[in-house]
Amino acid sequence: MSSHRPRLRPDVLSRDILASVVVFLVAVPLCVGIAVASGVPAELGLVTGIVGGLVAGAMPGSSLQVSGPAAGLTVLVYEAVTTHGIAALGILVLATGILQVGLGLVGFGRWFRAISTAVVHGMLAGIGLVLISSQLYAMAGASAPGSGLDNLAGLPELLTRITGAAALSSVAIGVGTIAVLILWKRLPGRLPRMLPAPLAAVVPATAAVALFDPPVATIEVRGLADSLRLTGLDDFGLLADVGLLGAVLAFTLIASAESLFSAAAVDRMHDGPRTQYNKELVAQGAGNTLCGLVGALPMTAVIVRSAANVQAGACTKASRILHGVWLLLFAALFPAVLGLIPVAALAGVLVHAGAKLIPVTAIRPLWRDHRGEAVVLVATALAIVLTDMFMGVLLGIGLAVVKTAWETSAVRLEVEERADRTTVVLSGSATFLRLPLILDTLEALPKDGPVEFDLSRLRHLDHACRTALEAWSTHNGTPMTAGPEADGAPREEALAAASPDGRGPTPPGR
Repeated sequence: MSSHRPRLRPDVLSRDILASVVVFLVAVPLCVGIAVASGVPAELGLVTGIVGGLVAGAMPGSSLQVSGPAAGLTVLVYEAVTTHGIAALGILVLATGILQVGLGLVGFGRWFRAISTAVVHGMLAGIGLVLISSQLYAMAGASAPGSGLDNLAGLPELLTRITGAAALSSVAIGVGTIAVLILWKRLPGRLPRMLPAPLAAVVPATAAVALFDPPVATIEVRGLADSLRLTGLDDFGLLADVGLLGAVLAFTLIASAESLFSAAAVDRMHDGPRTQYNKELVAQGAGNTLCGLVGALPMTAVIVRSAANVQAGACTKASRILHGVWLLLFAALFPAVLGLIPVAALAGVLVHAGAKLIPVTAIRPLWRDHRGEAVVLVATALAIVLTDMFMGVLLGIGLAVVKTAWETSAVRLEVEERADRTTVVLSGSATFLRLPLILDTLEALPKDGPVEFDLSRLRHLDHACRTALEAWSTHNGTPMTAGPEADGAPREEALAAASPDGRGPTPPGR
């Protein structure tokens, strides 16, 4: 029996090794930067990347996507750590992982694909705005005020505080990092294709700080062992806090949706085995369970690292496992290197990553062709900035449901006036959402002649509309022709109840 899975031949293995090195070089600055921006030790970001490679990478699900700490969860982690303390991070991530495993085992993974793409893009746009607003302060060597709205409101004042050697040096490093990230792929030659842009931006900044010793902040190194905090049985008592339970649900929803949307995107990039969504959700949950046990950051599949893996020529899951091995060796053998990296450079990496989360070019065509989707996207993003991640996503999902209900309940009323009667023809779906339109149309009908309803073209008639039409029919002596069943009632019974004399519909023309 033939298999589509590539054999581990020497040429395949060499391509996987090369791809793993590329992904490792992309992952190091992102893992460290996301941890620092989340308000936790930098080593915890590397731990999550290691688990993403060695655990989630080895499990069935998706063949080529790579997991680790994601910029999309930075804001949520920071809020959780600020509100509940870093000691609560372990149990929060552990509970998220257990919930993900359970959802995957009961076959819930495929349902995450049903989440509106407008909500997901709005969620990422909101995260991007909050991430940019917070990391601009880090680029200037200052502390962010706190919430997303406060951070945005404080930006004008921040500009006035960029004075002195320390602030100016920090801003120069951050701006230089962003410039390299933007221009790197546009440079000629093979080097931009071989060396990942984040590494190409952070290494010169680190070298400049080591050579010239400007008065800028660098990453605080605590050591891998000192950064870990094992989660114990006593920590489960923290889950009695309703606020922490809300954070668990938000982590589960966002991490799962981002991972499975990433899987769908990665599947379009290669011709290998397709993602098994339930198994991938179990793999993500297993990784988060382990991350939670050691107090590390939550893990998701990350599209940036996954795309780098595919583009580097990866053939099997060996590449993502090996990238975890390289991260482990780096964290164990070269931890002092982290202490040389300037915070402003990592802030620049995250500002650039946050900007890429905002679909600026897609909003205008979306507004032109699918205005309702654009409203959901923008409303979700603004709600995240104004409130928090959980409330913003809930609002976005609610708006998406309302939008869908409104669109699917479209009803059309045609008034046909004849010499002896007026006929109102209803087509589409008559639901309570369109009841004001229906009643307004009926109120405007002439009062001096017979009126007849034709419901035969309706696809759906809900209870509210049926009741309103029955009342109108009874009051005005208006006959109805056959229409759809209403709320499961047999069609004949519904129409008999709707006709004035209770004997059933009156055919048109009689």
